Amino acid sequence: MKKLSILLGAVAGLAISAGSVLADSTVKMVEVITSPPRTEFLKKQIAEFEAANPGVKVELVSLPWGQAFEKFLTMVQAGDTPDIVEMPERWMGLYATNGQLEDLGPYMAKWDDAKTLGERAKQFGSTVDNKQYMIPYGYYLNALFWNKKLFKEAGLDGPPATLDEFVEDSKKISAIPGKYGYCLRGGPGAFNGMHMFMNIAAGGGYFNEDGTSTINEEGSVKGLQMLADMYKNGLAPKDAVSWGFNETVTGFYSGTCAMLNQDPDALLGIADKMSADDFAVAPMPVGPSGRSYPTLGYAGWAMFANSQHKDDAWKLMATLLSPKDNLEWAKEVGVIPIHNGADQDAHFRTEQFKGWFEELNNGDKYEMVTPPTHLENLGNFVDQVAIKNFQEVLLGQKAAKDVADEWAKFLTKEQQDWMAKNKK
Repeated sequence: MKKLSILLGAVAGLAISAGSVLADSTVKMVEVITSPPRTEFLKKQIAEFEAANPGVKVELVSLPWGQAFEKFLTMVQAGDTPDIVEMPERWMGLYATNGQLEDLGPYMAKWDDAKTLGERAKQFGSTVDNKQYMIPYGYYLNALFWNKKLFKEAGLDGPPATLDEFVEDSKKISAIPGKYGYCLRGGPGAFNGMHMFMNIAAGGGYFNEDGTSTINEEGSVKGLQMLADMYKNGLAPKDAVSWGFNETVTGFYSGTCAMLNQDPDALLGIADKMSADDFAVAPMPVGPSGRSYPTLGYAGWAMFANSQHKDDAWKLMATLLSPKDNLEWAKEVGVIPIHNGADQDAHFRTEQFKGWFEELNNGDKYEMVTPPTHLENLGNFVDQVAIKNFQEVLLGQKAAKDVADEWAKFLTKEQQDWMAKNKK
């Protein structure tokens, strides 16, 4: 009997041990808007989550942003899907429309922190089928950085208020040897900023009510041609044709060029390199309509529907999106946070954030334009096709009107196909 008791005890011990092993889960997470400091901060937040949730491990995969769209699509097509992915707004239509993302609505219904979640987060994360396929972790809103020293040297006493002044100020600053008016972005990630200037020149928006694209209308083409002329006339550095985020930010804080349209994430690198007395952030200049149309982009966390660890994946997402973690994240990566009341934090109540909050708080003058994230093929268009075409316009290889017509044809078909599928 004693031997039997020992044997049963050993078996029970093995069962408990096996159960402990089986209870462990590994949540695979992919980030796509990467930089070394950003990744390290995310790892810090993940480590804190793991410490508070024994038995749950997180495998973080960091994709280089310049190739992230193709690399992640290849992963998915090969069946190598993560539990959680960082989802730029323009990718959501592709993965949500194909049924690959989990509806987070039922999880949010039981989430205490949903009480303080801003309406924009709910709205922007549910643009496909009115289901919450993603929860944004913050907003990327364009405003205009300007170098006070270079403006003063050029005889200018403040930032441009209009699109015409933006061009004229660029000319005056570019007359200074070795200096340029504008840090143009012609490489990865260029579309939103480029399209913003097209919108400011034209009057805003993506589509007419019938689904036809406005991107090739006269004013819009003028905005595209304005950027091409600025580049051709030496108001931006020649190598700006291939510049991405890092190159434009470096161009600004090094004093190479005096103006940069960017989101709050650029402030992180610029504030480290420049005195707060030497630069400021102003609202985007207005166009002929007297209004401006800053691009408001966003990204967030989404869960794949085929995840085998949904409860643990949601637990991680809920932690990262909590008011405390989200505020820390927003400060670290440079986004406007998602929870109500976060703008009262001392970090955001500074001179450097005035331009963004002026745009946010003055709806009569500034209308936010968000990408049509419901379109299935938007990601490839924005991250691949449009960049190549924009560079061709800058280099004089294609006419602005011809390219705008190509874009309008594609966007019109995408929008009208979507409208036909979603008739009520």
